[in-house]
Amino acid sequence: MANQTDFGLIGLGVMGENLVLNVESKGFSVSVYNRTTEKVDAFLSGRGKDKNITGTHSLEEFAASLKRPRKAMILVKAGRPVDAVIEQLLPHLEPGDIIIDGGNSRWPDSTRRRHALKDKGILFVGTGVSGGEEGALHGPSLMPGGEPEAWPHIKPIFQAIAARVNEEEVACDWVGADGAGHFVKMVHNGIEYGDIQIICEGYQLMRDLLGMTPEQAAETFAQWNRGDLDSYLIEITSDILRKKDEETGKPVVDLILDVAGQKGTGRWTVEDGLHLGQPVTLIAEAVFARALSSFKELRERGAANLRFESTSPVPAARDFLPALEGALLASKIVSYAQGFGMIEAASREYEWQLDKGSIAMMWRAGCIIRSVFLGHIKEAYDADADLPSLLLAPWFRERLLAAQPGWRLVVSTAAAHGVPVPALSSALAYFDGFRSGRLPANLLQAMRDYFGAHTYERVDKPRGEFFHTNWTGQGGSTTASTYNA
Repeated sequence: MANQTDFGLIGLGVMGENLVLNVESKGFSVSVYNRTTEKVDAFLSGRGKDKNITGTHSLEEFAASLKRPRKAMILVKAGRPVDAVIEQLLPHLEPGDIIIDGGNSRWPDSTRRRHALKDKGILFVGTGVSGGEEGALHGPSLMPGGEPEAWPHIKPIFQAIAARVNEEEVACDWVGADGAGHFVKMVHNGIEYGDIQIICEGYQLMRDLLGMTPEQAAETFAQWNRGDLDSYLIEITSDILRKKDEETGKPVVDLILDVAGQKGTGRWTVEDGLHLGQPVTLIAEAVFARALSSFKELRERGAANLRFESTSPVPAARDFLPALEGALLASKIVSYAQGFGMIEAASREYEWQLDKGSIAMMWRAGCIIRSVFLGHIKEAYDADADLPSLLLAPWFRERLLAAQPGWRLVVSTAAAHGVPVPALSSALAYFDGFRSGRLPANLLQAMRDYFGAHTYERVDKPRGEFFHTNWTGQGGSTTASTYNA
């Protein structure tokens, strides 16, 4: 076919359309295909009109329109639809061609696809894409992983369309082999769940405890966005709280039903955290908070039947808001520490050699959790590539210690007044557990040895030696397996 194109995209949904326009605007020609071919025609007669975009009405035509090695990106619903598109596209590809899955796929699926396609000579890339509709059009954060051989072919396009912090720092780099790209995107989304939840808890405290209006809360978030909390999510929170409904004149946020949705990536983060032995407690609470919100009718019954009237004084806003700002910052630090702990654990477990500083830079621009904060994460890992936890890096340690009194005030005040703050309180509990040189796990191990002869280690003996006590005087000397700490 004459005039073959540089890049192809399958799936003209919101993200697909905008990503195509982004690629074309950077000087690359693009082929597009959609299962509902009317969408192709509508796109080319609308937003894609008079641009260097070729519409196709079959996968055979789509593949034939692409330069070798073909670079075909799929943006369809995760799971079986991705496999179906790959299966239908394969007969029209040749060895060396590249398939890119840009959806929110489960990372083990990307690992499986990489190896299955490699056997057929096809190079597979699973890439995280963050930034929503605006990011896709103007510059997303891209987290590609999979077959390393594919990276030199797609790098010029990906780094051209990605968001930039500045001329040198682009929000896209190669992450690692197998499903590493989608794993990192999953953790990104888990941290996003945590960030959103702690902001929502801050808003609820302003509303229910301090009696602030949405406009007053908006101004507070705008002020916070000029400090260490400077981030996209804080910025849009201020915008959201100011928005008035055109029909009623009321704040839009007050008209929205308090039932949250989720697509599964937060839950996947928690599941993988359990598999890797990583206590992603704040992210877990954020996921469970969304689940609890879905029980709207049951919660209304609870509100009517389980009343609580606090006798504690309500703090003055001028005293409480600085404490709340510090609590949000400290909890955010914990969320990222848990997320990067997962990334380090996965890097070891799957031998991915993930560069945590580079990942922080991929999130500095274009993505939903972009913030000034991430620059300090990059600095922390540049200073110490083997840093065991962000909580120990100087910038983060200083802010945690400074926020600690106010953080405790916020959580205790919320409890005293019956305002639920599961993420803020979970973050504080993790922080206190992290800084505890001795936890009650000694009693826990004694219980396990008592009822199951699971053995324990002793403080006065070398690590790795295990012991059993005949607690009742009636048990034998046979022991069960030891434990994974």
